[in-house]
Amino acid sequence: MINSSTTVSAELGLTLVVPEHGAVPLVASLSYGANDPYAIRMAFHVGADEPVEWIFARELLAAGLTGSAGDGDVQVWPASPGRGDVLNIALSSPFGHARFEAPVSATADFLRLTYGIVAAGQEDEFIDVDDELDELLWRA
Repeated sequence: MINSSTTVSAELGLTLVVPEHGAVPLVASLSYGANDPYAIRMAFHVGADEPVEWIFARELLAAGLTGSAGDGDVQVWPASPGRGDVLNIALSSPFGHARFEAPVSATADFLRLTYGIVAAGQEDEFIDVDDELDELLWRA
């Protein structure tokens, strides 16, 4: 079994789509770890001391490569045919909304690395339900 502290990370060049103002290039850090096998973390370094971090399902990102995915704060979908190697990522919060364009190939490459740590459908093997319950009860 793989160590639960095994992680992968990558830098992903994104474009922030700003209606009526063009596009703004930026870099996001993607990370994935066996200690939280369902989640992808995406951090944006936007000049603040601490990066802005979003956490969303790995399955959502994978599904968005081939079709529209996500109902809530994170939505992912491939670009229209003819738009090239583009994946749309929309993020919403009470503080605002943003839409990014990411390269499909780099996103898919990162996902392949995550499956090398935890195969799709095997995430539950990396979670100790008893430990998680103990942690929740200890906090209560």
